[in-house]
Amino acid sequence: MKVQRTTVILILLALGLGGFVYLYEFNWKNQREEVKEKNQQIFSFAADDVQSLSLKTNSVNVNLDRNNSSDKPKWLLKSPEQAPASDASVSYLMDLLVKGTSNRILSVPTNQLPEFSLDKPQATIEVKLKNQKTHQLTLGKSDFNRRFLYARTNPATKADGNVDVLLVSPDFENAVNRQVSEWKQPEDNTGKLPSPSPILPSPTNTKKP
Repeated sequence: MKVQRTTVILILLALGLGGFVYLYEFNWKNQREEVKEKNQQIFSFAADDVQSLSLKTNSVNVNLDRNNSSDKPKWLLKSPEQAPASDASVSYLMDLLVKGTSNRILSVPTNQLPEFSLDKPQATIEVKLKNQKTHQLTLGKSDFNRRFLYARTNPATKADGNVDVLLVSPDFENAVNRQVSEWKQPEDNTGKLPSPSPILPSPTNTKKP
């Protein structure tokens, strides 16, 4: 009888362990699939689809238009000054908008947006496409270890009253926090020759009588 009871206990333990392993592997697989699904592109448009960019930060408001009359420069700074735009600065931001991904998406109530600094974002980027469609990206603060920035795209409240908060690359912070001078194309001084120095007469040595 004791042998039978021990056998039954061992069988139950084996079944319990098997069930635990199954549930663990099932949940782990689902979590991996969920992370994979969330690691997706922020936007689906291409760089050539963009007609204009507007950037608002705590220090500057910048408006940029594609230069339709020439490829050099590709972009024009329209405000707060009118000048050829820095292709490097615009391309860096554009690359993040086109190729950037969200590592994770959080669904939170609207009253929790201040916790991510999304009620008063550090930057708001508006993108206008050639087909007249517009997209918006707002950037909040970074997470505790500064691996991601909290962000929102095309802000809208879902049917359940929550909003989606994305975790995006901290490189966005470097892309938007620029002075107006950094959005302007640097002057090309390679073709300019330095002005010749004026030739001064050599002093003459005179002897006093």
